Amino acid sequence: MKHSLIELFNRDILRLIEEMKSYKNESNIWVKEPNISNSAGNLCLHLAGNLNHFIGAILGNNGYVRHREAEFATKHVPLNDLKDLVEKTRITVIDTLTSLDEKDFTNDFPVKFPDQTRTTDFVLIHLAGHLNYHLGQINYHRRLLDK
Repeated sequence: MKHSLIELFNRDILRLIEEMKSYKNESNIWVKEPNISNSAGNLCLHLAGNLNHFIGAILGNNGYVRHREAEFATKHVPLNDLKDLVEKTRITVIDTLTSLDEKDFTNDFPVKFPDQTRTTDFVLIHLAGHLNYHLGQINYHRRLLDK
């Protein structure tokens, strides 16, 4: 379980960086089309905040403090800053998961998620799905705007 999750998170966080770099026009990262709630930039900030919170802070006890509202309110962060943030997030995720023992994955996650006790492996699988859900949204957003 451990090695598979490390491989999946590493692969998909690198895909997030590549997806953000693939925008032909950097300003499109922050465009919100009608009936689309979030820009790719805000989804990128949200994914970094989510992974740093649940994996870095909760599992890794690294002191990260999440500001979820800012993930959606912050605008026009330069692409290089987003890439740096995501790369730092990738390192945090990989280092934290690497530091866990196999048995840690079957332990209860340290906080209720959402409002019920779940095992760590369940939460990590959920977080990988969440990452992929928003990664797909970013891909679709880019293809809509980069015509």
